[in-house]
Amino acid sequence: MKARWIVLAVVLSLVFGVTALAAERHETLIVGGGTWSAATSWNPLNPNNTNGTLGLVYETLFGYDPLTNQHKPWLAEEGRWISDNVYEVKLRPGIYWSDGQPLTAVDVVFTYELARDNNLTYTPIWRTLKEVKALSLDTVQFVFENPSYQEWQIELYSRAIIPKHIWKDVPGDQLMVIANDDPVGSGPYKKLMAGADRNVWVRDDNWWGIEVFGLPKPKEIVDMIIYENNVALGMLMQRTLDLSNYFIPGVPAIKDHFGLTTWFDGPPYMLPANVAVLVLNAQRPPLDDARFRRALAFAVNPQTIVERVFENMVPLCDSTGLFGGWTEYRDAEVAEEYGFWYDPDLAKQLLAEAGYTDQNGDGWIDMPDGSAIQFDIIVPSGWTDWMESIRIIAEAFRAIGVNANPAFPDYSVYEQRMQTGNFDMLINNFGSGISGSPYSYWNWVANHNINREYVTEGNYGRYDNPELFDLIAKFNQLPPLSEESLAVASKIQEILLVDMPSIPFWLNGMWAQMTSQYWTNWPTENNPIGRPCSWGNQWQFGAIDMLINLEPAQ
Repeated sequence: MKARWIVLAVVLSLVFGVTALAAERHETLIVGGGTWSAATSWNPLNPNNTNGTLGLVYETLFGYDPLTNQHKPWLAEEGRWISDNVYEVKLRPGIYWSDGQPLTAVDVVFTYELARDNNLTYTPIWRTLKEVKALSLDTVQFVFENPSYQEWQIELYSRAIIPKHIWKDVPGDQLMVIANDDPVGSGPYKKLMAGADRNVWVRDDNWWGIEVFGLPKPKEIVDMIIYENNVALGMLMQRTLDLSNYFIPGVPAIKDHFGLTTWFDGPPYMLPANVAVLVLNAQRPPLDDARFRRALAFAVNPQTIVERVFENMVPLCDSTGLFGGWTEYRDAEVAEEYGFWYDPDLAKQLLAEAGYTDQNGDGWIDMPDGSAIQFDIIVPSGWTDWMESIRIIAEAFRAIGVNANPAFPDYSVYEQRMQTGNFDMLINNFGSGISGSPYSYWNWVANHNINREYVTEGNYGRYDNPELFDLIAKFNQLPPLSEESLAVASKIQEILLVDMPSIPFWLNGMWAQMTSQYWTNWPTENNPIGRPCSWGNQWQFGAIDMLINLEPAQ
């Protein structure tokens, strides 16, 4: 086996023009599903950096555990609000960069002041942040004018801390542009190479965290660039892929035959990752009528989608859209009174009460003025699970007399139509991923930045409700799970359910299928140490813990 792996590495080096791997197969973890294009940047300030730049190379103050909705101290030993507007972080002792230089409070202050003095992706944090100061080499204080407590919950595990001694001389206009192809970080891995079909990371055996967390077991991580789910499935069957984070149809049927490990042994097999939302264009009649939008919610049986499309690998979504740690804010009484369920007869009744009836006998309901109603529901061509899902949704709408049809434009066209508002309905989940606060979800489905040519931050249907926008902003300014934050959260849920600008139907899975020929002790329901996910910007969601707790099969 060792000889075969060495030969394979040499062949790959000849075919793809890359350096042969240094580690043996039983020391190498091969993953796929988080990278979809060849690497061009290892710049932690560039939002389009190579998957793994954040988490493997650059680290955050805290990690985040979606299973428990808890922050895990990482670079920070602890962090707490010492007053209403001051958050204090105590760094762990003995942290250092991969070049041996110490990582101190000076680097943390520099990371944030860089966004104050330049236009970076996280510059908006300075709308409420007043000052970041180092009290000592291991203590940092963040002083706010008016803290965004909810956003801060997310910020703590999202921001890569960067070394001042490396970045201080980079011109401001180059900060997000440079490739940084020899990255110096504080994390457990370093860049080894990048090729046309893979990126390879090598373990830093001098990583500061070994004494705190333990040694990651894989000496190298090969992150494959695989464009087809069926190719990933073939690699799983051949044991040339250890961890697949792709949606792969048929896993329940082949799981035991091919010895695949999933988080749950049975349905739903996968952990939930985000909410699949039907976005409705509130600028187009009759979708500008909340009564019409709400009626549509009762027309669809999402259980059909769960069973027929996803083979019970995902769960249904609560009508509030809340899952994971967000459910701490769920108001059961509001959900009971204003929530929706599958009831096509009620959907027809609500439409009729609102004046939408078939006025010409063609089988389709019309506008109150008699004009025809017809919709397209779009998802990107090739996204087979969503394609089949909107076929089912269209069938359900047609069954209550709403003339709706599925359409499958190329992804670039889908994105352009979504951002410009040139659509009727579409499925999307880009901003509905699990996070440390439901603020991220609400600020996505009802983002206030809708008066632009291109809408990129959510609320693609351009639903306009200043009252709701103000409530979401107010929620952001309230401490987590305070009495007032729960009250505001309740009102947000009520408005979203009554006005129904978008309809949450199911929870997309955190797709993960693992093989055990080379690695064992994978995270599962019965071994919940870490999270088997190689998706971009989620390595700090427990994937490092997974790497530490894996065991080589040999």
